[in-house]
Formats: sequence, structure tokens, C-alpha cells
Amino acid sequence: MSDVETLYAERIRAGHLTEDAAQLAVLPEFERIRSELSKPVKRGLFRKAPEPPKGLYLWGGVGRGKSMLMDLFVDTLGDIPVRRVHFHAFMQEIHSAMHEARKTGVDDAIAPVAADVVASVKVLAFDEMQITDITDAMIVGRLFEALFAAGVVVVTTSNRVPDDLYKHGLNRQLFLPFIAMIKEKLVVHELASPNDYRQNRLGGSQVYFSPVNAEARSAISAIWADLTGNAGGPLDITVKGRVVTLPAFHNGVGRAPFYELCSKPLGPADFLAIAEKTKVLIIEDIPRLGRSNFNEAKRFVTLIDALYEAKVRLICSAAAEPEMLYVEGEGTFEFERTASRLREMQDKDWGV
Repeated sequence: MSDVETLYAERIRAGHLTEDAAQLAVLPEFERIRSELSKPVKRGLFRKAPEPPKGLYLWGGVGRGKSMLMDLFVDTLGDIPVRRVHFHAFMQEIHSAMHEARKTGVDDAIAPVAADVVASVKVLAFDEMQITDITDAMIVGRLFEALFAAGVVVVTTSNRVPDDLYKHGLNRQLFLPFIAMIKEKLVVHELASPNDYRQNRLGGSQVYFSPVNAEARSAISAIWADLTGNAGGPLDITVKGRVVTLPAFHNGVGRAPFYELCSKPLGPADFLAIAEKTKVLIIEDIPRLGRSNFNEAKRFVTLIDALYEAKVRLICSAAAEPEMLYVEGEGTFEFERTASRLREMQDKDWGV
């Protein structure tokens, strides 16, 4: 049994995982990469460095275990230099590093930034590769070309097949060579499990907590820990040239206080972008709504509509049950639909 398969079996025996045929089918791909990277490199003056193994592009529906399997793989690499990072966070770092490089007067800001990445890692393990920003789309091809040329092995998860990356994006024809490069340098494997483990973990569990008190906060924190392992950090989403920040995000799960989302001048496009990035969203401390916070209430209605249409799983703490959140002032009639949706979104089969 291989190292990756051994670790997977150990976690099943410990009760941390449930054996899944689709997950078992992809383990040999991870082991192929691990075993090739683990081989000692024979060095000599005229000896050519061995070709790095092909990486892996693991795609499939949410909650199928893609990120878990990648973490398992990373745990088997020992002293092989590896970095495991959310793809969006990595690209933000790249943009920031390029900005600093330009200050030095270099003609090509990508080259020194790519060189710094190459100097620190042998394997890049990306979670959730998706490209929606034109600035990412325009540099990612040259960046990855430099990484592959230097022998960096890329392993990534995605909810999309490679051909759907940056779908309908501006100037997409300029992005197509990157898709071809991904197919050449990475084995593309679909994780076609029928099980959605993220939904299963929430199925039948309470997801709406009222009133907002110590018990509700403790329950929300426990759900966050279960879904994310208390990992992650802020997620910046670029919407029409502006940046919308989710204070906490990991592996498709977002978390934010009500006022972070509804007291700022955010609109439908912002909420649609949040809904696209998240599969589960935790909203904390929703207050009673009415005349005194009418603008916040309107934004909340728009946010819930976006989450509802995108089938995002909602977990929240609120000052009252849905039907009693908005009981006075202009907009009470319109809020009836929102209350109904909040109630529907509590169903254990919501989003399945």
C-alpha cells in the first residue's frame, strides 16, 4: 500500500473519514506525484535534471472531498518543499509582489516574482482554482509558464473543468493558451463522488440561531471549526474595480458579521460575487430591522435573494425568528418573502 493510500486508510480506521470509491480512485494520482518527487536526484556535472512529474487538476462538485485529499497528499510529502494555499489568496500575493517589483524599475515584473516562488517551493498545492478577474487572467499564463519551466509541480482543486475556467470572460481568447498548458502539464481528474460531505455534515443540524447570545455564538463557532478546522483568513473579491472583503473564508465557507455585509455601500453585484465564491455563508448578529436601519434592511433583502438564487447554504444568528425580524416601518410587506426564504433555507435538504 502506498503512503497516500496508507494515510487514507488510517483515517478511515480512526473514524475521521468514510471510505469513498471516487476518492480511492484518485489516490494513485497523488501517489504517482509523491513517489516521483521522493526519488533521490543523482547529481553530476553533465547530468540533466530529471523531468518533474505531471501535476494534478482535481475537479468536481462541492463537498466531494477534493481539499481533504489534497491536504492528505501534502501531509505525505515530508521534507519536500511544498506550499498549500487558496488560489485566490496566492494571486493576490502575486499582484502585490508585482506592484513592488515595478517600483524597482524592472521591465518585466512577472520574472522576479516567479523566481521568488520557484526558490521557495517544489510543489504548489492550490485550493479552488477559479479565475473571474481579468487581471488574473492576463498574467496567469506567463506566471505558470515560468513555474513549469523551473520544474515546480502544481496540484490544484477546482469546481470547474479546465475548459470552463474564465468562461465568458473579457478577452477570453487570450486566456485559452493557459487552459492548454494546464491540460499538458497536469493530469485532469474528475472526482465524481455522489456524496456531498459538506452538506451531509450540516444535514439535520440547526443553522438558524435566535436570539443572539453566548449559546448562539458558541454554536456558530463550533460549526465554523467543524467546516474549516479554524483555518482560513480574509477573502478579497474584486467587483467592478472595487474590493469586497469577507472577514473569514476557507474552502468555500465564508463568515461575516451582519454589519460587515449590510452596513457598507454594497449592492447586487457585490452580493452576487459573494454568492459565487461561497458554498456556505455564516452571517452573525442579524439585528431587528425597521425604520432605524432601513438601508441595512434593504441590503439584507438583496443579499438573501442572491444567496437563495445561488443555493448557498446559510447559517446565521439573529435577534429574532425570521417572521419577527422586520415588524415595523416601510418594507414590512416586502420582507415577508425574505422571511419565507430564510425559513426555507433552514431545511436540511436546502441546496442539495
